[in-house]
Amino acid sequence: MTCIQTIAQIEVKNKFGKGIKFLAEDSSFSVKMNTRIQNRYDGYLTMSDDPSITDGKYADKMSVRRARLNFSGYAWSPKLTYKIEYDMVNGQVLDAVVKWNFMGNFSLWGGQTKLPGNRERVLSSQNLQFVDRSLLNSEYTIDRDKGLQLRHHFKVGKMVVREISSISIGEGMNYTTLNPYSGYDWTQRIEVLPFGKFKGKGDYSASDLMREETLKLALGVSYDYNDNAVREQGQRGDELSAKRDITTLFIDMMLKFQGGSIMAEYADKGTTQSAGITDSNGSVFETFRTGTGINLQLGYLLKSNWELAGRFTQITPEEITGKADISAYTFGISRYIVGHSLKFQSDVSFVQTEGSDDVMEFRMQFELGI
Repeated sequence: MTCIQTIAQIEVKNKFGKGIKFLAEDSSFSVKMNTRIQNRYDGYLTMSDDPSITDGKYADKMSVRRARLNFSGYAWSPKLTYKIEYDMVNGQVLDAVVKWNFMGNFSLWGGQTKLPGNRERVLSSQNLQFVDRSLLNSEYTIDRDKGLQLRHHFKVGKMVVREISSISIGEGMNYTTLNPYSGYDWTQRIEVLPFGKFKGKGDYSASDLMREETLKLALGVSYDYNDNAVREQGQRGDELSAKRDITTLFIDMMLKFQGGSIMAEYADKGTTQSAGITDSNGSVFETFRTGTGINLQLGYLLKSNWELAGRFTQITPEEITGKADISAYTFGISRYIVGHSLKFQSDVSFVQTEGSDDVMEFRMQFELGI
């Protein structure tokens, strides 16, 4: 006689794209689990003027750009929340942060998470308008770090004002090396929403999927001071043989109205001393990555949930870095099936790098998140 054990399928009432939620019987804690993947194709066409070059003009690749596992919820009290995000592609912890709403509109965050820097970086990579973030972000972002953040918000009529102050270790996420002469990183950000809150936190989602019925605008300014930084980009990049104090200024805005969206950012990254590190002969052999950048993008979401978008990015490195100016012109098209949780995106970029051949970049990406 054979015994067959049947395991019943467990049904949940959660909706697609909203994660899987669990609540303790006594309501002492909750857990929400999300996972998502981005599968991507990249192609690069080098537009050389040299007629002798006939091979190697086009190169391409396919990759799993991102695969994430995310846990969030509360413990003991709904005022004490947490978030854990794990990068399954690179095998590293991205976020491990506890958030305590200790009084009124004040919250204290502790752990590893994104610093309150440029808006495009704080946007989740799931909520982007193009296949990926701009060159401004890759060059000048202050990214993630470990430390404390004090957050506060208040209203004046319809206007919403948010203030964020942060102190962090300064060397970025998962950094464990002891640097006795390194200082801390200090970040201050203020945001003003003059016409009130966006629907569905739309000021941190690139496209106007909520189709704002009235004009919504968010303005933000961040200033970061990284004392005695040891990595070339502050929180990111290679370790260099000398330290510098790095300052970074971000100014950004987000505007949305009836399917239309505009996002603009300006970045200025510098050092209080020369960004170059010299040898005994006075020759520069290492540099911190400093300079300025602008990013402007706009899009329009059709009623069919297809979106057309354009972006212009310009990077102007400081002369001592020896890096070339870059301009990128990008056109993107997206099809949102279930918001940002199920979508297809594609874009093409024309990239001009001073002193090098122009390049056309083609990208296609499919995203699925639950």
